[in-house]
Amino acid sequence: MGKANNISPASDLKQSGKKDKPNLPRHLFWDQRYDEIDWANGYGSIIARVIERGNKEEWEEMVRFYGQPKIINALKNEIKYLADYAIEDACRYFNLRKEELLCYNRKQLRRGHWI
Repeated sequence: MGKANNISPASDLKQSGKKDKPNLPRHLFWDQRYDEIDWANGYGSIIARVIERGNKEEWEEMVRFYGQPKIINALKNEIKYLADYAIEDACRYFNLRKEELLCYNRKQLRRGHWI
């Protein structure tokens, strides 16, 4: 599935004059080398991590840094997995229907065996 529009991760952040990285706590990225995270190109996994594990302030920082259109585009077209509770939270926060999210549609196609 291709991208719905031409959102360039690196150029968006540079053109908008935003800081090089969001003010997100290191504990959210315990499994990565925090100082080496590519905040521009790794936005999909970063957005997914904040949605699954972040609090209200961390969600707000994610929106401030990446912008709501970029996050919604990632949810609809790029992020392939989110836990069920995270899908519900994202839909409520961004006023989306779960059927609009790529991760939800993939789950419906990959249902487990009934046993």
